[in-house]
This record gives sequence, C-alpha cells and structure tokens, in this order.
Amino acid sequence: MTEAIVISAVSARVAPEAELSAAPARRRIFLLSPANASGIRARVILGDRVRTELAKRIRGEGAPLGDIFSFISGLYFRGKLIYSRAYANPPNGVAGVFVITAAGGLVSPDRIFTLDELRAIAAGNVCEKEAAYRLPLERDGRALCECLGDGCDAVLLGSVATPKYVEPLLGIFGQRLLFPAEFVGRGEMSRGGLLLRCARENVELKYVPVAGSVRSGARPAKLPKPKGAKAAAAK
Repeated sequence: MTEAIVISAVSARVAPEAELSAAPARRRIFLLSPANASGIRARVILGDRVRTELAKRIRGEGAPLGDIFSFISGLYFRGKLIYSRAYANPPNGVAGVFVITAAGGLVSPDRIFTLDELRAIAAGNVCEKEAAYRLPLERDGRALCECLGDGCDAVLLGSVATPKYVEPLLGIFGQRLLFPAEFVGRGEMSRGGLLLRCARENVELKYVPVAGSVRSGARPAKLPKPKGAKAAAAK
C-alpha cells in the first residue's frame, strides 16, 4: 500500500495553546495497531452471513478501513483513530495516520475496502517472524521514513510490550519511534478510554522513545470518571 504514503489522508488539529507558542510544533504521524480479525465481531464482517449494514457495504461499494476496524475492535481502535486524527501533524503531502495490517503493510484508515480486499490484508499472523506480515510493513515503513525527513516522529499506538510491532519498526525509525508513556501497564480498554478522553478534553499525551524505555509495568489506577459524569448520571 505504498501509494498511500504520500497522500494526505487527515487534517491535523492544533491545540489552542500550541498556536500561541513561538516554537514550531514538531511534526508527528501516528501508526495504529490493527483490529483482531479473528474475533467474534470480525466474523460478523468477514463471515458468510450478512448481519449488519457495515457488512452489506463491504460486500457492495466498500467501506473505510477505519470504520471497519472500529466496528471490529470497538473502544480501543476507535480511541486510537479519533486521538491520532486530532493530534497528527505530518509534513506537507504526507498522511498523518496509518494502520498496520496483517498482510498489507501500512494503510490509510480512509482507504475503501471491499470484502475480498479486506480478507487479503487481514489474512495473516501479526508476528515479527512472519514474512507475509513483516515484509510489507518494512517496505512501507522505509518509504514513509524517507518522506518524513528528520524533523518528524512516528508515534506507535499499539502494544509496545511485545516485539510484533516494535521489532520491525524500530529498525526503520530508530529514536523517532515513540509511544505514549501512559500506555505502560494499561490494557486495551483502558488505553482506548484514555485516548478518547484526551481527544475530547484537548489534552495530548506525553510521548517517549520506544528504544531504551521501560515498556511494561504495574497496572496504573483506573481512570477517574469524566468531568460532569456524576451530574449527568443524577439527571
């Protein structure tokens, strides 16, 4: 999916406080881990029985990959997609958000997929030792890295506690491969909730280099309820 690398797919939103800063914001793109294509919700989409409106669209004109993976994964992928679209700040002419796939390399979340195309990129094992997964990812990662230049970071929104994403990408992006420090110790649902809240409240997370960082640890405290949640519940 190398052709998607140089096509701007999202509009970056800049926080109000960043607009007042004299220093230019550092460029940043996001790499999103894929939805699990072997789960129950994936079978609703990929199976033979058509049960949802989204499944009908995929069998007809197709649907954006972001919508498909948001349905399959729910809160986690939806949080990653909304957050990354809010805070992407790519170089001119480069997309700000890319989705890692099991067998199709890096893909824009806005790319339309039909059923056969979706099955082709989802059929595979997301494992750093699998050539069908790793080679397309490294191919697109190198192409993207060349387009970014030295002044742009790549933020991985996915698991950094295992090598399946880190090992292929770290060799390409090096110190420019970052991840949210607040991800350490959190499960997928907690990460998704955190990302949605940060996008809603206009609070960007702190990013740290993958190389040399502690990427696993104790589970942090549960997220506090959103502001105004008690008042809303009382109504």
